[in-house]
Amino acid sequence: MTASDERAAYSGVAVRGRAGALLIAATVLASMVGFIDAYMVNVAIPAIGRDLGTGVSGLQWVLTGYLVTVAALLLLAGALADHFGWRRILITGLVVMLIGSLCCAAAPNTAALIAARVVQGAGGAMVVPSSLALLNGTLRPADRAKGIGIWAGLSTLGTTLGPYGGGWLIDHGSWRYVFLLNVPLIAAALWVLHGVPEVSRPRRELSVDVTGALLTILGLGGVIYALTAGPAAGWGSAKVLVPAGVGVVCLVVLIPVEQRRPAPMVRTALFRIKQFVAINAATLLFYGALSAASYLVVLQCQLQLGYSATEAGAALIPESAVFLLVSPFVGGLVARVGVRGPMAVGILIVAGGFAWLSAASPGESYLHAILPGALLWGLGIGLTVAPLTAGVLAAVDDTDLGEASAINDAASRVGGVVLIALVPALLGVGGSDDLVQPLAHRYQTAMLVMAGLSVVAALITFLYVARGRPPATQLPATPRVHGCAVPVSN
Repeated sequence: MTASDERAAYSGVAVRGRAGALLIAATVLASMVGFIDAYMVNVAIPAIGRDLGTGVSGLQWVLTGYLVTVAALLLLAGALADHFGWRRILITGLVVMLIGSLCCAAAPNTAALIAARVVQGAGGAMVVPSSLALLNGTLRPADRAKGIGIWAGLSTLGTTLGPYGGGWLIDHGSWRYVFLLNVPLIAAALWVLHGVPEVSRPRRELSVDVTGALLTILGLGGVIYALTAGPAAGWGSAKVLVPAGVGVVCLVVLIPVEQRRPAPMVRTALFRIKQFVAINAATLLFYGALSAASYLVVLQCQLQLGYSATEAGAALIPESAVFLLVSPFVGGLVARVGVRGPMAVGILIVAGGFAWLSAASPGESYLHAILPGALLWGLGIGLTVAPLTAGVLAAVDDTDLGEASAINDAASRVGGVVLIALVPALLGVGGSDDLVQPLAHRYQTAMLVMAGLSVVAALITFLYVARGRPPATQLPATPRVHGCAVPVSN
């Protein structure tokens, strides 16, 4: 039987069957693992700093070491998944993440912890593209929208309650337990995957763009290193200028290199499409602001407002609750009025939430300082995510949907890692190893910068995104996921 015959013979599994239930369980667990490794560490940052005596620069690398590795390897890992099989790469990625998590929990010092976070990131880069591809490619076509809806709902539930659980572990045990929290999830995912069938399908020829991947790693790594080291070392020092220069050169050279390769990591022809470029630029700014703002709010709650780690982890749960309530209705709204309006309005509402949260100060009650901003935040992303996804997919041909989605996901991750790396500079940390005083003086300014970047993203959307409705086939049945589950709030 030829590969095309095997593909024709494979009709997919049903959501209601045993295999469908195992498939959804495995991908939900994988999504939760990715969320925990990427963002739950935000709650643990103050405890890590106290226990390991880690300065601001080291703490930044604890965060960005994972994020920059995933962002740099995401497209390469997607190519590996298309060649070797989604299930196989997902299992490999989960094993790598398990090893990295155990090393994080046992790390004797900051350098070891950062190295373990990079290992986690390499595994996360494999898990991100393969988990959703496995779900979508294994379910029968008639059940895909329903299956993705169940997956999104369950993943959101886990990512909503996860920060609260992580904070509780820190308060009643150790920050190390946060890295062990995903160990049972990984073990369960690996066990469940044994019951998930491997799809027989034509495999892409393996054409790994090693040059593109190396340029991306060096480019992002150099720029992020410079942004992280700049506040302490001085922006004019060789320690900052050299890696910044190397990073910028690598990113600039990446474009002509990719244009000349027969099988590039990124097809640069897509960037000649105005709407595609505009939405990815808005994604870069908006998701970067979301990531940095969530980090800032958690720090403010713990270091200025006197919240415990548990309370800080629970502070933005209302945001996720509103997102869950609003998002199911937005697909229909986009079908009626188009992409531009809901997306631009949603981003502006989030900017309003950031502006409200920027005023949170010691002595204020949660109901006044945090809750209104969290509710605006949830309403805004609920309005934004579905039209953003629909707009990206509507901008390209059907043959480019997979690559367009991967590029948009990478844009969200690059935005997040760059803006998180800029947090110390925005707070005016300088050579200090203490975040308490910088937060007291510059938290509001930093949050208003995030609001301003969101306004710019809304303006780009209004000016360059088409007013018309996207094709019905490209309307997401559920909120589009960037990386793990939903736009993160912790």
